[in-house]
Amino acid sequence: MADPQTLPILPLLLLLLSVPFAASNPLQEKYHQCLVHNTDADQPVTISTVFYTPNNSSFHSVLESTAQNLRYLVPSVSKPELIFTPLTESHVQAAVICSKKLGVPLRVRSGGHDYEAVSYASETETPFIIVDMARLRSVTVDIDDNTAWVQAGATIGELYYRIYEKSSVHGFPAGLCTSLGVGGHITGGAYGPMMRKYGLGADNVVDARIVDANGRILDREAMGEDLFWAIRGGGGGSFGLILAWKTQLVQVPKTVTVFTVPKTLEQGATKILYKWQQVADKLDENLFIRVIIQVADAAVKGKRTVGTAYNALFLGRVNKLLKVMGKSFPELGLTRKDCQEMSWIESVLYIAGYPSKTPPEVLLQGKSLFKNYFKAKSDFVKKPIPEDGLEGLWKRLMEEEIPLMIWNPYGGMMSKISESEIPFPHRNGTLFKIQYVTTWSAGDKESAAKHIDWMRRLYNYMSTYVSMLPREAYVNYRDLDLGMNKNGSTDFVQASVWGTKYFKNNFNRLVRIKSKVDPENFFRHEQSIPVLPTVERKSERKGDHW
Repeated sequence: MADPQTLPILPLLLLLLSVPFAASNPLQEKYHQCLVHNTDADQPVTISTVFYTPNNSSFHSVLESTAQNLRYLVPSVSKPELIFTPLTESHVQAAVICSKKLGVPLRVRSGGHDYEAVSYASETETPFIIVDMARLRSVTVDIDDNTAWVQAGATIGELYYRIYEKSSVHGFPAGLCTSLGVGGHITGGAYGPMMRKYGLGADNVVDARIVDANGRILDREAMGEDLFWAIRGGGGGSFGLILAWKTQLVQVPKTVTVFTVPKTLEQGATKILYKWQQVADKLDENLFIRVIIQVADAAVKGKRTVGTAYNALFLGRVNKLLKVMGKSFPELGLTRKDCQEMSWIESVLYIAGYPSKTPPEVLLQGKSLFKNYFKAKSDFVKKPIPEDGLEGLWKRLMEEEIPLMIWNPYGGMMSKISESEIPFPHRNGTLFKIQYVTTWSAGDKESAAKHIDWMRRLYNYMSTYVSMLPREAYVNYRDLDLGMNKNGSTDFVQASVWGTKYFKNNFNRLVRIKSKVDPENFFRHEQSIPVLPTVERKSERKGDHW
């Protein structure tokens, strides 16, 4: 990849002249003309597949290409007026300028793990367009500098692979799911199996390139420290359009160790999980043990049970791991036979769920391992859930067809970084994070209502055992049940309800920054950061509180 600061400017003129438009759609025509007018045309381009409308045979395949939550692809959900897949930073600038000029809302997609699809669907605004960053996915790794520039459309798996190409002792602490789009992933924080050692992906970003609401390309120096703070954990789609991140690489051992140990209720899962809650955040910071909780068939035919699986990465060799586990968590009964030593890149594939001996090159495909109709929620836990609380949880899980919970441990570096260092606030005092998911296979409203209702009842049950005032939530597990902006406008008071859950005390600073850099609220969606009321913004400026 060329240095992002010297990326070539390619034209849209020849590229777009061949794109067919329905004569009856003036918005598509005007947008096309505006793009041509606002893009340099000094070099010829022969590729014409960057502009998709519902009249194009490829429209639906492009729309669905990275979408994971199928309930936002059903016919009743509004579809975009067009999808634009830019090839250069100049094209992205033109997209922003033209959307703003024509007054048409813009959604930005860099991957497909958007739980409530605010990057490619709209609950409140129509018409709208999608800028899909899938073709801007270059990665340049500089081992001497311990950094990598990665464009927004790349997946986290592609970044991992490009690091692996250059070094066996470097990595990056980000997501477990390798198909995550880098652009959006880091805007929410980006947690993963090395976060207890190195913090979040967003904690390890040293520069960025964005297009702001005026169509300008800004790096860290040009955007200033306030905006640079906001984009690393303040959620996507509020402050600008991410073009690329400059990430700080971290050291990994040549040999790491992984294991997965299953325990059912019949094998004492409740007591073991209660113990895990007491030690998971206090273990050696090189050790990350998450718990995957599902309903499974019991040994007795026709009966169901709850299965827990302890899925772990240890940044070291098996002998040391066994000593750590024997001292801190002997209840799990880990043995040498449970463990596998491997390289860091092999552990990436293992944790992501790929079959044994899958070649690392699969990471370059950028494909998700699942597409489902699903609903998800999240919680943060500050004190262990007692055994009777767990038993009540098991009963509720067994009421649902395909429930899933994932408990991710905190502690280590996550407890050493200030809650205000970046907008992601869930730090010291957090034992673990819970992700709740339910999936189903039918696209009808009745099925969706049934499973979503179960999820909401489970969430209500858990209220006794999780963080309070606020009840915290992870912005990358976006949950529109917490509240929504309405009809293209944002209301500070209304948004504070969900904003404090995602960002706690950082929410107010995010609002002030948003009001400064995007006062017209161009970058918006159902849960974007609101702007301050006009009178309050004027007062802030007069007091020079920016």
